[in-house]
Amino acid sequence: MQTIILNKPGEFSLCDTPEPQAPSEGEALVRIRNIGICGTDLHAYQGNQPFFEYPRILGHELSAEVVEPNGNRGLEAGMPVVVDPYLSCGSCVACRRGRTNCCQSLELFGVHIDGGMREYLNVPVDNLLPAEGLTMEQMATVECLNIGAHAVRRAELEPGETVAVVGTGPIGIGVIHFAKIAGARVIAVDINEGRLDYCRDVLKVDAVVNALDHPIEALQELTQGDKPTSVFEVTGNKVSMENSFEYVSHGGQLILVGLVKDSLRFDDPYFHKHEMSLKSSRNGTKEDLQLVIDSIRDGKVDTENFITHRCSFNEMIGQFDSWLLPETGVIKAMVEIA
Repeated sequence: MQTIILNKPGEFSLCDTPEPQAPSEGEALVRIRNIGICGTDLHAYQGNQPFFEYPRILGHELSAEVVEPNGNRGLEAGMPVVVDPYLSCGSCVACRRGRTNCCQSLELFGVHIDGGMREYLNVPVDNLLPAEGLTMEQMATVECLNIGAHAVRRAELEPGETVAVVGTGPIGIGVIHFAKIAGARVIAVDINEGRLDYCRDVLKVDAVVNALDHPIEALQELTQGDKPTSVFEVTGNKVSMENSFEYVSHGGQLILVGLVKDSLRFDDPYFHKHEMSLKSSRNGTKEDLQLVIDSIRDGKVDTENFITHRCSFNEMIGQFDSWLLPETGVIKAMVEIA
């Protein structure tokens, strides 16, 4: 079968590799149909992704078709499925509390173990979610959008509260969708005017702020001096993450969704004076994945303008470098295996 391997930063190769062995009990052999390109993939290619080793087969935003199920779990050959790429142990303290997304021994396809940039893959049947009514492309956006859905669930937003989403890449867009579904008033914050235009014109956020143009004052003006009660930081940029502490209202919360391979510093008296809550948000759970599937099916989340670039599997290596360039205007790139 055809497989794309990231040998080291900046170097892909397209190879023929053996097809997987017959699935074990409780697994299913699936045929990969679409692969969404994630910031994690881009960071791994650039060599700055935490928790990563080379060589690695990338790919964790996956739609697939069941080829051979092994185990009576309601799956049939030919069934289209979303792949839940998070493999959790089920027994650690986090798993026992239902927080499988931060399992002590979590393995993520395409990061800790080889992923779906190949034609076939064996997957535990419990990690396959039927998604009737969604296209294969839509199904390959579910994992990406589920990270935003999980972050919003972590925040426990109240209807009508004002939130800021700092960083409007694919994950930030997911946060915006689910913050709006939760009934929040949403302000998008970024330095990219094209992304801010997208948030204003397509996502219909309530306001946009350029982070290079006095963002604290702008946020205060938009909130009658209060500042947002919930701020989602989704850039993965150290400076932006540290600056975001100053975007939060008294009694508010900062949710760090982005990840940086560095330490962060903040002013403790400022943090303490605001009695600020600081949360991280990592990955998502099956409940979040199902929420995304239902939201796309019900028309609450539109993926049509989310996918901006498409290519075939054989074309991906030649196009990957261009997706790193801001002028390319990529929001979500989608790879199709014919």
